[in-house]
Amino acid sequence: MSAALDQRIAASLGAGVRPEVAAYARMLGEEAGASAVLFYGSNLRTGSLEGVLDFYVLLPGAQVERVWPKVSYREWEYGGETLRAKIATMSLTQFMKAASGQSRDTTIWTRFVQPSALIWTVDDAARQSVHEAIAAAAKSAARFAAALGPSKGEAEAYWRALFQATYRAEFRVEKPGREDSILSVNRDHFDGLLPLAWEAQGIAFSQEGDLLAPKLDEAIRRDILSAWRERERLGKPLNILRLAKATTTFEGAARYGAWKLHRHTGIELEVTPFREKHPLLAMPGAAWELWRARRRAAKAQR
Repeated sequence: MSAALDQRIAASLGAGVRPEVAAYARMLGEEAGASAVLFYGSNLRTGSLEGVLDFYVLLPGAQVERVWPKVSYREWEYGGETLRAKIATMSLTQFMKAASGQSRDTTIWTRFVQPSALIWTVDDAARQSVHEAIAAAAKSAARFAAALGPSKGEAEAYWRALFQATYRAEFRVEKPGREDSILSVNRDHFDGLLPLAWEAQGIAFSQEGDLLAPKLDEAIRRDILSAWRERERLGKPLNILRLAKATTTFEGAARYGAWKLHRHTGIELEVTPFREKHPLLAMPGAAWELWRARRRAAKAQR
């Protein structure tokens, strides 16, 4: 890793967070016997505690589950208020592999080329491993961007081409222009990152003002595009598999769904023990209760 990219990643991961978020991360890390906990998402940028906090909990040892990460939802009372979190859990080893682009997965390096904060680690070795993984994510993203982007353009054009390609590859429903909103709200984070990531892996480029032009050997470009096509081909099946797994392994799914429903509609849906334990089997009954609640609300407004 180049010194410049190293410093850039260290500054990014060292972003300050609210004491409540730091306490939540420590609790999750210590409870799970984790190596590290990363915080990311819109709440990192805004500093708000509203909505759902996003954490990645990275565990020591080998990856146990073949389909990762494991996702859960949790509510935690702290400082007199309820903090809500969506928690993704996987091994640090697998996280590092995915961030480096060695796996066919695109979600890790795409997610973590964006801002994240490393707010809890068990020791310095874990901190260094996560630091290296985030740098690898930046290099992976920049490498694919060099081949997927224009022959010459501003840095945003390469990032835009990359995110558009990953959205097409993954089974995700994104509003048109989602990549523009990511770039605009994280402008400081992405400013200057692309050339640093290219330099760190020996990708030559020219620069005229704001215009960049990667100088990829044709054989290297073909290799990168071939690797991308493989990931593009497998992206949707892999993410469908993850969604299918989540329907049976998403811990706290019923509480998460009830909270989302109340947040967007104002309708309270009781989370019974049966719904908590069997969210799929409980769906018909919950849907019937929701329909009745909407009918009552509609009558009340007449």
